[in-house]
Amino acid sequence: MTPGYTEGTTAHSERDAAQCQCIKDVLSRVGDRWSVMIVIALDDGTMRFNELKRYLGITQRMLSLTLKELERDGLISRTYHPTIPPKVEYALTPLGKSFSEPVRVLGRWAIDNLANIDAARQRYDAAAEETA
Repeated sequence: MTPGYTEGTTAHSERDAAQCQCIKDVLSRVGDRWSVMIVIALDDGTMRFNELKRYLGITQRMLSLTLKELERDGLISRTYHPTIPPKVEYALTPLGKSFSEPVRVLGRWAIDNLANIDAARQRYDAAAEETA
């Protein structure tokens, strides 16, 4: 006899667990706030480092780290032009372009549901205050 209630449930295979781990790893890398914002910004075309920095209002350190991770994951390309001053441009790769499509849909969903989310938060906070 196994512990716990298992009627009507199915056990997941180790393969399913491994796939879940892979999905979690990918989403944690590309699903953070700055990665999503950079992908949205680059969806309109190539941008230089300082353009991205100003456009997003991000610190230089955070932008640099996030760009390196996105490049490592194959979502963006970095092109260095040996001019004076040096010019570095970032663009979405074909993989990054394919990622920008669901990101834009998620962004639209967030904008469309912002009022609903704010209302739900207010109800939740009010109920929490009443029980405190």
